[in-house]
Amino acid sequence: MSPKIILISVMLVWFECVVSAQQTEQSDSLTRELQEVIVTSKYPVTKLIGSTLVSTIAGSTLQDIGTALDVLDQLPMIKIVDDAVTVVGKGMPEIFIDGRPMHSDDELLTLQSTNIRKVELIMAPGAIYASDTKAVLKIYTKHNFIDGLSIVDRGETIIRHKFSVNEMLDLNYKIGNWDIFISGLISHNNSLIKGFTTNTFLYKNNKTVIGSSQHKLYPSTNGVVKTGVNYSSGQQSIGGYYHYNPEQGYFNNTGTEWINEEVPFRHNIFSRIKAHSHLVSVYYDNTFADKYLLHFDGDYRTSYSTNNVQTLYPDKETDNVRSSNERKSSLWAGKLYFSLPIEKGTLTIGTQNSYTHTTLDYLMLNQNVSQYIPSSFSDIRQTLSAVFASWNNSFGKFYFSGGLRYEYVDYLFKVDCKKDEDVSRKDNFLTPDISLGYSFNEVSQISLSYKTATVKPSYSQLTGSLNYVGTHEIEGGNPSLKDERMHDVQLFGMWKGFMLQTVFTHSIDTYAFIKRIYPASNLQLLMQPININISAVNFYVIWNQQVKAWMPNFTVGVYKQWLKIDGMNYNQPIFTYYFNNIFSLPKGFLLTLNASGQTKGDMHTNRFGTTWFTLDASISKSFLNKSLQVKISGTDIFNTRNNDWTMNTYGIFVNKQQTYDQRGISLTLMYRFQPYQSKYKGGTASESETKRL
Repeated sequence: MSPKIILISVMLVWFECVVSAQQTEQSDSLTRELQEVIVTSKYPVTKLIGSTLVSTIAGSTLQDIGTALDVLDQLPMIKIVDDAVTVVGKGMPEIFIDGRPMHSDDELLTLQSTNIRKVELIMAPGAIYASDTKAVLKIYTKHNFIDGLSIVDRGETIIRHKFSVNEMLDLNYKIGNWDIFISGLISHNNSLIKGFTTNTFLYKNNKTVIGSSQHKLYPSTNGVVKTGVNYSSGQQSIGGYYHYNPEQGYFNNTGTEWINEEVPFRHNIFSRIKAHSHLVSVYYDNTFADKYLLHFDGDYRTSYSTNNVQTLYPDKETDNVRSSNERKSSLWAGKLYFSLPIEKGTLTIGTQNSYTHTTLDYLMLNQNVSQYIPSSFSDIRQTLSAVFASWNNSFGKFYFSGGLRYEYVDYLFKVDCKKDEDVSRKDNFLTPDISLGYSFNEVSQISLSYKTATVKPSYSQLTGSLNYVGTHEIEGGNPSLKDERMHDVQLFGMWKGFMLQTVFTHSIDTYAFIKRIYPASNLQLLMQPININISAVNFYVIWNQQVKAWMPNFTVGVYKQWLKIDGMNYNQPIFTYYFNNIFSLPKGFLLTLNASGQTKGDMHTNRFGTTWFTLDASISKSFLNKSLQVKISGTDIFNTRNNDWTMNTYGIFVNKQQTYDQRGISLTLMYRFQPYQSKYKGGTASESETKRL
């Protein structure tokens, strides 16, 4: 029996169960009827405390929506795109669950909405976090101290151009002060990307066009195994866990290439990726004398990946172009801090240290291509030491927090076993932050914050190797990239159901991608990142307030930047809107309709295309006293999401038109037995280094 027939059969059975439930289910005595729609609870209350948005989930409609990812998608200032969490105007946040760091996205899928107590979104993180942390998301769960075994099982089938399936199992056993847990995930995904790219420029005083078409299939399989233990007695706890993540993927691109008016010739690109990582994380947390807190986090992580690429040209008498790269990374990190009351506030002092070692061996196995893309062996080592202090206090209706962080970095870069003196460096950073808040009343608050940050490029951007893309195209990193120095000023206000966020950022030596002619014996175009200076402003207005059984969350805003490279301005603003909606339907059904769109505009050196309207939707219902949840979701229902962009740098105009297989439908079944959340209180010992790896 085919997978499609199986899925359709399951959906029909589910529909029949729904109809039966509608006929037999009795009305809950806690519900009340408004215009023939049953409302079970209220919309989550969100308050601004200092520079932190606090949303209470327990007792609201969102407590029955599904997973933590479903909850976050409906909260103000938070967006979910392809299961990735972003904060509007801030990018990807650091995420903590009950004080411990989230090391993999699957944790948001295993955490049930019924077990979430509240969510805090810190819009101006202090010195206790890495200086490049723009936002912090903290999720607090309900504590169910019931001894015994709890089980959460979640299965998902996704139909787009290809089938994708995910299966996740989470087990937790508690006995006395001990908490033992193990979870596993296996995921098989199929993605499809189609499109074409043209590069138009002057070469030897003649207009030249280099183009290519793409039809990329990328089936991948990955797994996650996580196991650990916690021990808690009174206000003291200790624990640790081990996390293993294997994955492999097969990339296949059947497309064409051409230059000027010549007939396009075919190329077939095959790539096989294999990778795995190991992580050991431990923590110790102790509150003594009811007011002093001592906390330690330690991490050790290793990762390994290989990528073998082969490009074939069936229409040309050209040798195959083969290359391979091998990356090894390791990270040792520790973080220790102590909090104590002082002057009616809380003072936190601590230290954070890490050592990172990354090697990348790149082999070009085609003799002709190796003349301009040579093999290279990179060795990167970094030692980071930091000390920090922060203090916060409330004075009546006023709130204040301030911090100072000092970092010392010793960065060593070697190519082919030789130290690169121009790239290797030792730096000292001092990054202060300050935040002021005022509460007019229960429904009106305002905050103003300022912070500086040092943002280090990811190790993939610092690599010195070049990658073969096509007959006339190369991509690569840039080992000469400097660390970004960022200044950030934020104004945030709330009045009843309205919120306003304004952020002005000035960045020195941030990075942007450019394309230019690369010196070689034949015509070659190189895309790589470079350092730039840029100023930008984000302005957003948010409205969320329950209207009977309808719970809307509407965001409208603009991103405007000021950037000039090689005499060209990249200043066109991007206007954006998000319109999320939850409807509480009779018999406990929840319907979500999430729409979004944006105008054409510039972000760094890319000008992104217009997407006027996209729509995602889902309907869900719980059975068996809320132990079983069934959910059907549709993404990009009208197939309108735009993924096109252009880039015009150093005389080369790049036009990339592409479509993803984002329109589809999914069926999710989730079963939970005596759910119990881990009391793990560990944190991340090195947020920024983990993200860079």
